[in-house]
Amino acid sequence: MSFTFIHAADLHIDSPLAGLSLKDKTVAARFAHAGRRALEALVEETIATQAAFMLIAGDVFDGDWKDITTGLFFLRTMSKLHRAGIPVFIVKGNHDAASLMSRDLPYPETIHVFPSDKATTLSLDDHRVALHGRSFPNRLTSDFVQSYPARREGWLNIGVLHTSLDGSRGHEGYAPCSIDELKLFGYDYWALGHVHSAEIVSRDPWVVYPGNLQGRSVREIGAKGAMRVTVDNGRVIDVKPLELDHARWAHLLVDVNGAETEADIVARAINELEDVHSRSGGRPLAVRITLTGPTDLHNQLVTRRELIQDDIRAAGFRIAEDCWIEQLKIKTSSPPRSSLEMSASEMLDVDNLLTDVVKDPEFGIIISELIATIKDRLPRDLRDELSAADFLNSLSADARALLIGEAS
Repeated sequence: MSFTFIHAADLHIDSPLAGLSLKDKTVAARFAHAGRRALEALVEETIATQAAFMLIAGDVFDGDWKDITTGLFFLRTMSKLHRAGIPVFIVKGNHDAASLMSRDLPYPETIHVFPSDKATTLSLDDHRVALHGRSFPNRLTSDFVQSYPARREGWLNIGVLHTSLDGSRGHEGYAPCSIDELKLFGYDYWALGHVHSAEIVSRDPWVVYPGNLQGRSVREIGAKGAMRVTVDNGRVIDVKPLELDHARWAHLLVDVNGAETEADIVARAINELEDVHSRSGGRPLAVRITLTGPTDLHNQLVTRRELIQDDIRAAGFRIAEDCWIEQLKIKTSSPPRSSLEMSASEMLDVDNLLTDVVKDPEFGIIISELIATIKDRLPRDLRDELSAADFLNSLSADARALLIGEAS
């Protein structure tokens, strides 16, 4: 017997696309429904390919909803699978466990949610598939993974688990475990969730993260979607990623080394932008561009960053209506030069002046308090981008470039 199933995770329905609304509400509105459109694409793909079933390995929602429309949208969309006779199996993730509103959704009988008090086994007799899973409780127990049931001999055994594994993938340590621990269960496939980057961690047995369904910030770049898993004669023989996202994020590093003019640098950035847009499949695209490398134009770039950003944004809109520059960052450096080559302004002891300011304890306290206040008001996915130490170093470097650039 041959069949396929779909493995998805981390839908985070109606989670805001972090950062865009802080910069341009009109652009943010164009991206706002990407998560819903991605879910609709997931369901359409599942029905069109006549998959035997769908797995969702946690974080359907992003916590409590603003209103009931989020839950009703999910029910309405998933009910298409119910009418098509395709069952769905869900474990709740840490974000779902934090949601009070989603606990009592009246799912149709073909949508199965694993309980949170203990791991259980649900079976699909026609396909001889045993599904083992457990939803996140409000408080995680130390034996969460160890409580999963023994494999069912002669069946295809699938574990559905929301976990960070060993935590090395940059996500918080939920239901920690190792690959060796998972192998001890003897399951054929582990359908994981929680980590937002798609990854086939192991092929013997299959241990797979599908990544999240829709990228939500510049930290979640590239194609997003789910996995199509092919089974033949009781064995998983193939796992392929599906691109289902309806908006995409990218981070371009543009090397400006050797560029002689600001126009050359802008042209390089636009060339990279055209390339990434051509690979986005016509989706709305939000791009962060970081200029890197040594250049004599470093001080000028820092001084004129916003004007250059505007030029590149205008170029993005010439490429496509939904090609948006989220931010331009200047991470270039001035090439080392002898004192004979420096202008009078560049020979000012700017570095010592700035060092004295940065080392001032009162200034450090002010910056730390400011960063803490800003972090509290930022979307969760943007908070890790700010640290007091990095901010001080960046502030010092930019101040130096501005002082010299303005004086030149």
